[in-house]
Order: sequence, then C-alpha cells, then structure tokens
Amino acid sequence: MSKQFSTTEKEYGFTTRAIHAGQEACPSTGSLITPIYQTSTFVLDELGKNKGYQYARSHNPTRTALEECLASLEGARYGLAAASGLAAVSIVLDLLKAGDHVVVGEDVYGGVYRLFERVLRKFNINFTYIDASNLEAVENAITPETKLVWIESPTNPLLKLADIRAIANICQRRRTPIRLCVDNTFATPYFQRPIELGADIVVHSTTKYLSGHSDIIGGAVICNDEELYSELKFFQNASGAVPGPFDCFLALRGVKTLALRLREHERNATLIAKYLESHLQVEKVYYPGLPSHPQFDLAKTQMAGFGGVVAFVVKGGLEAARTVVNSTSLFQLAESLGGVKSLICHPATMTHAPIPKEVREPLGIVDGLIRLSIGIEEGKDLLKDLESVLALTQQPITAQ
Repeated sequence: MSKQFSTTEKEYGFTTRAIHAGQEACPSTGSLITPIYQTSTFVLDELGKNKGYQYARSHNPTRTALEECLASLEGARYGLAAASGLAAVSIVLDLLKAGDHVVVGEDVYGGVYRLFERVLRKFNINFTYIDASNLEAVENAITPETKLVWIESPTNPLLKLADIRAIANICQRRRTPIRLCVDNTFATPYFQRPIELGADIVVHSTTKYLSGHSDIIGGAVICNDEELYSELKFFQNASGAVPGPFDCFLALRGVKTLALRLREHERNATLIAKYLESHLQVEKVYYPGLPSHPQFDLAKTQMAGFGGVVAFVVKGGLEAARTVVNSTSLFQLAESLGGVKSLICHPATMTHAPIPKEVREPLGIVDGLIRLSIGIEEGKDLLKDLESVLALTQQPITAQ
C-alpha cells in the first residue's frame, strides 16, 4: 500500500503538492482522481455517528480535497472553499460587528468596494481607504476600533504592491493585534505566500488562476489559526456560501497545472509589458516585473514571479481605449482574468464601474486605462494583435 501523502510535509515541492495534497487515491475504489461526490446528504452509520460527512452544505469530500490542497500550497493548515471570490470576502467580513473599523488598500477590486460601501456600511462597519504601499498611511489610519487591515498585492487593476511583512508587523505590535487579510488572487501561492510573510488570512478568487480555464466561479479562505478557522467555518456554514462539488473538481484539476501555466503567463506578460513601455501610443505601463515599477525591488523580495496581468494607459483617453478593446482578435473583451485565453478589459466601465469616477480617477483608474490578462498563447501572436490595434489609435499627421 502506498504511503498517504501529508499536506504538511515541507520536503515536497510546490508542483508535487499541487498534484497530491488532499488527493490520495480513493480508499474504497482506488480511483486515482478525486471523485465528484454529487450528493446533498450522507447516510449515518447510526444516530450520532457518521463517516465524517453528514450534509453537503457543511462538508463534501471533493471540497475537502480542494481545501486541503489550497492550504498546503499557501503553506497553511486550514482552507475553506467558497462559492465565489466575493463569498470568500463576505465570510472574512463576518468576523466583524457593528462599530468595527477596517483599513483598506485604496486600489481595490470594484466588487469588494461595492460590498464594503453599499452593503456593510449599512451595518455600521466603517472603512478607511489608504495607499497600502505607504506604510505611514497604513499606521496613521488605524484607530482603536480597527479590527482588520485588508490589502490586495498586487492590486487590481494598477498592480501596486504592499509590503506584506511590514504591514503584518504594524498589525501585530498593537496592544490588541489587528488581523491582516491579503487577497492573493493575482500572485497566487506559486508566486507569493502571504501567511509566510505574517498575514493572518489569505483570500482567493479561485475563478482566476487557480482554476485557470475560465469555467468556474469560486473562492477560498486560507488561515493557520485553528480558532480563527473554526469561526470562519461557522460563518460559512451559517450563510451557505459553498461551492458545488463539480466546481471543486474543476478547481482541483486546474491547480495541478498552476505552476506550469504561471510560468508561461509570466513569460508572455513580461514580453508584452516591455513592448508597451516602448510604444509611442502608450502613456504608462503597470507591471511589477518592469524595473520602472515603483515597487520593483519589493516585488523581487516578496514574490517569486511577477504574474500575468499587465495594465496600461493608451493615449487618447476613452475613445482610444474603446478602439483598442473593440478591435483585438486574440484578446477577448471580457470580465475576469487568469485563464489560458488572453482577455482585455476596460476597468473604468467594467470591473471598476461600481467605484465613482471622482474616487477612481485620482487613483489612476482613468478612462484610457486598459487591463490585459495575458494567456498562454504564442507571445509573438499576442504582440501582433496589440500592434495592429494600437496602430488604429495613431493620429494622422496633417500637412501645414
């Protein structure tokens, strides 16, 4: 009989854990791949005695396998798979009560901003938005009521970085420690592991790179503390924000090739970022792998790679941006990111439309901003696609 794989065995590499953690062969059938346990309930052996599962809202073996795998990849002990990335966010915010305060990195996904401002403020939970790359701003925003610091790193869509270790130190040295939650969707645990840098909680939209094929909606919450995990698990079970077993199966399938895909995403993204930085029709490029990025040195320190998302501002504002996003052939105009197909997005009218213009524009989310989710197609083909559409934005030179 083969040895059972332990999710805590650090001698195994990342890709090995992605393939094996939580995914031992089925003991009853020998099935190599974790089955889809498509059931709503489980039969008890007798009253008060079950085989570890009783009702599928609370537990499901396919979901358990995904949760154990994701926790292992983040270097943590506990994982919760959620119905969506925003469901994962909601589970974490359920830790708070009326009167609590949250410090938030200002360049935050529009759906998170909408949840915080239009839903949770009604329950007297208060939010202060700051530039999380500025440690002084983080510290100054903390009040006696602050219970949580929420950051994305890299951020969506401007790819700013926050010094996770330094912010964790700020949170931990308070008289009453403040929890730090990091949205690690863009970097993934292959390129960055916030819990190893001192974060208390990590969230993911598994819709993105972890599943990697644009075919599910899902989320995850990861932590190391047993008491915190039990509390989060209680809130999830109470609200029912759980994924179905087929989505968990697809996410597990995607995670197996995460490392391979991300290396190709990053290679293409670096190629495209360098091309855009030298293009005359481009005002600004955002990519942490460029030496011109303001946190390039930090990226090299806390990340093992720079990811597959590139954002840039095209000259000509909204009209030029509209021309670009409506004219590409390989880059598909769509929400989301992190799949094998390249996507193009206009944040001001799509992902970040919930953020008022007077709030988003000072942050840099201007009408000319375009976000690219770089897929794993041939890099030269992607470059040709961008080259052809950027040529359409060039103003003709008129004779004097």
